Amino acid sequence: MDWSHYRFRSSWRLDAGPDAVYRVLERPDAYPDWWPQVRAVHRTSETTGLLRFRSALPYDLTVTARATRQDPRARVLEAALSGDLDGWVRWTLHPAPGGATHLLYEQDVTVRKPLMRRLALPCRPLFRANHAAMMRSCRRGLRAHLAATPHRV
Repeated sequence: MDWSHYRFRSSWRLDAGPDAVYRVLERPDAYPDWWPQVRAVHRTSETTGLLRFRSALPYDLTVTARATRQDPRARVLEAALSGDLDGWVRWTLHPAPGGATHLLYEQDVTVRKPLMRRLALPCRPLFRANHAAMMRSCRRGLRAHLAATPHRV
C-alpha cells in the first residue's frame, strides 16, 4: 500500500440550483472568497492555475491545477493536479428535490510534499482528519456564499 495515496469523497445537499452552484465552482480564482483554506489562486492560463492551501496543520500545499473537463450541461468540473499533490479532483452536480443540488466531490491524489511523505504512515489519520475539516469548511463557506448570491436558481 502506498501510504501517500489518498482517495476522498464528500457528498452534500445545497439549497441552490445546480446551475448556480456550477457557476460558483467554475471560478476557482474566487474560491478564497468563500473557502478559507484556499489561501491563494493565481491563474497562469485560461485553463491552469497555481493554488495554495492551508488548513489546521502548519504547512501549505501548493498545486498546479489544469482543467481537464468543464461541462456545464453535465455539470461536471474536473482538474488534473500536480505539485505537492499529483492526481485529480472532480465536482459533480445533480438536481435535488425542491430546486436544490446534490454535490459530489471526489479527489484521488498522491502526496509529493517531502515532509508529508516521510510522515505518511504515522500521520495518515491526522492528514485525513485535516482534509475532512477542510471539506466541512468548504461546505459551510459554499452554503453561505450561495445564500448571499442574488441569482441562486
